[in-house]
Amino acid sequence: MWLQKRLQLTAKPRGFHLVTREIVSQLPELDRIEIGLAHIFLQHTSASLAINENADADVRRDLESYFSRAVAENEPYYRHTLEGPDDMPAHIKTVILGSSLAIPISDGQFALGIWQGIYLCEHRNHAGSRNIIVTLHGE
Repeated sequence: MWLQKRLQLTAKPRGFHLVTREIVSQLPELDRIEIGLAHIFLQHTSASLAINENADADVRRDLESYFSRAVAENEPYYRHTLEGPDDMPAHIKTVILGSSLAIPISDGQFALGIWQGIYLCEHRNHAGSRNIIVTLHGE
């Protein structure tokens, strides 16, 4: 079985956000797959996807703090500045973190570890909704 769907994630403020439930709620077809693979691709260049801690919100806050310092705004060597001081750093963070995930499917659900969740890493200060393409393959 192959299935591909475009999903929309609600607009979120800058930061790292758990979106596992938001994605799963839009994929009722996941229940039909006993064994397979999900490929999740974010169709944007100023946000990222990641898998990390799903329990302690401090992890998400600490990640935002780290990336805000590691890739600072208003660096004098940035040339791409017309879309605001958060735009070029957002592109750099996306290159570092990535725009897609591959997640195994087992018994109709993502085979994530008990403390793992899917993050939307929003790098813009005022972003809109985000589109993802999810490709499911399995039987």
